[in-house]
Amino acid sequence: MNFIPLIDLLLVILIFLMVTTTYSKFTELKVNLPAAGALSATERPAEILVAVSAAGRYSIDGVDSPFGSPASFAQELGRIAKQQNEPMLVIYADASASHQAVVNVLEAARLAGLGKVTFAAQKQP
Repeated sequence: MNFIPLIDLLLVILIFLMVTTTYSKFTELKVNLPAAGALSATERPAEILVAVSAAGRYSIDGVDSPFGSPASFAQELGRIAKQQNEPMLVIYADASASHQAVVNVLEAARLAGLGKVTFAAQKQP
């Protein structure tokens, strides 16, 4: 068996691979991040606490509040929000609460014009 044609074919493939391969270095965006050496914030933003129980009951700042519709709940949230300067809505939802109950609170927050919404969670032991 003659190996010369096989070697010629391998050299042509090798040359083809060397020519078509690009040897470019990946560019990275160099960013100098600031160091956070400040103390913790001494002032917490104003908060409106909304609790959603597993049974679907709602409370605003510890006071039971019936949920008739998102619009009526939004009026209640808006009334409380006017007493504070740009409050943050904190939703404490029970792990067994339905998703619809939480979505109802989010819809009411949107209707009330509350842009800052967060969820409370407990740490894993």
